[in-house]
Amino acid sequence: MVNTKSRLVLGATAVTLSTIAVTSLGIHSRGQALFKASPKELVDEVWHLVYRQYVDGTFNQVDWQAVRKEYLNKSYTNQQEAYKSIREMLKKLEDPYTRFMDPEEFKSMQVDTSGELTGVGITISQDEKTKQLTVIAPIEDTPAFKAGILSKDIILEIDGKSTKGMDTNQAVSLIRGEPGTKVKLKILRTGKQKIFNITRARIEIHPVRYSQKQTPIGNTGYIRLNQFSANAGKEMQSAIRDLESKKVSGYILDLRGNPGGLLYSSIEIARMWINKGTIVSTIDRQGEQDRQVANGRALTTKPLVVLVDKGSASASEILSGALQDNKRAVLVGTQTFGKGLVQSVRPLEDGSALAVTIARYHTPNGKDINKHGVDPDVTVDLTDAQRQDLWLNERDKLATLADPQFAKAVEVLSKQAALTDTSRTGKN
Repeated sequence: MVNTKSRLVLGATAVTLSTIAVTSLGIHSRGQALFKASPKELVDEVWHLVYRQYVDGTFNQVDWQAVRKEYLNKSYTNQQEAYKSIREMLKKLEDPYTRFMDPEEFKSMQVDTSGELTGVGITISQDEKTKQLTVIAPIEDTPAFKAGILSKDIILEIDGKSTKGMDTNQAVSLIRGEPGTKVKLKILRTGKQKIFNITRARIEIHPVRYSQKQTPIGNTGYIRLNQFSANAGKEMQSAIRDLESKKVSGYILDLRGNPGGLLYSSIEIARMWINKGTIVSTIDRQGEQDRQVANGRALTTKPLVVLVDKGSASASEILSGALQDNKRAVLVGTQTFGKGLVQSVRPLEDGSALAVTIARYHTPNGKDINKHGVDPDVTVDLTDAQRQDLWLNERDKLATLADPQFAKAVEVLSKQAALTDTSRTGKN
């Protein structure tokens, strides 16, 4: 799934508004360029990458050959003119995830493997139908999270500037900034406008937090996964092994508000829970599949319940979909975000880059979750007010029996544990 010049990325992750975009999926450098492409050569290089790789062979009903002729007939005196034309050219596809990044924007989206970033801590996407800038999810314990930004919030203005017609790159440029400075966001939420003044900060992110919970079924392992970063797999492995040593009776894995991240991280973590079976398939425009499977090295077979909500996106949907389809876990919560597209990010000769949608991913049972998402097995809805109270105002209730979704997870886990005990003892 990875070649020497690019790495597959999940369209679901979009852009993290920070100096370092923690939910981008990592890029292989092309090394020192032997020459700097002329502006027209850069335009043509981008055109060819889309022509060879774009997921839809009709280019979303766009005459891509005519597009090439139109933009190569133009004269370019500098790179900025080329950048403008490239963005115009890509906009014709009406795919918010196929996007061009100038050198500064490209540097801003690359992964910092230390897990430290500077910014407000939200991931955004441009809605494919409305073209509005939409929050996928705030990253837990970041300035945006603490200010009360929620998944599915629509960003109307940034520091007084309308976002109408604005792409994610432009939004990032306006929202990011130095620690201690402020940015004002006008948000539309369930028909009402709200203003948020958010102070940017340097943020250190730990993807995994875990603890033992005393529940009616005894000692239960609770694992909260915030994002699929480079070190999430290692931290997840340590958490499971520690909880196994403490003889927990079952697990609750919390993916609520997890906007996604590294594709390989979701596969790595799925293999810790699933002993055999398919994890995810990617399908390109020729219909060719790349199938990732379990490797027989699951760390535990104990009952598992997974918490999901509308802020669970991309890599979260790969993991939850794999666990559900393989009947390894019961999903509790609400329908997930619904982003199932894969991008390849290609560095270009002048330090800029292109993210082009090259495939979509399917769950093991062949479900295409793009736009729809993953449906939970047990639905427990929370209003926006309930979610905000739980995640911000009454954090001490989170992952306790006062948390309605967690309480239902405990109930479901109790039934799973009872079934497991019955099967082990051979009782009816």
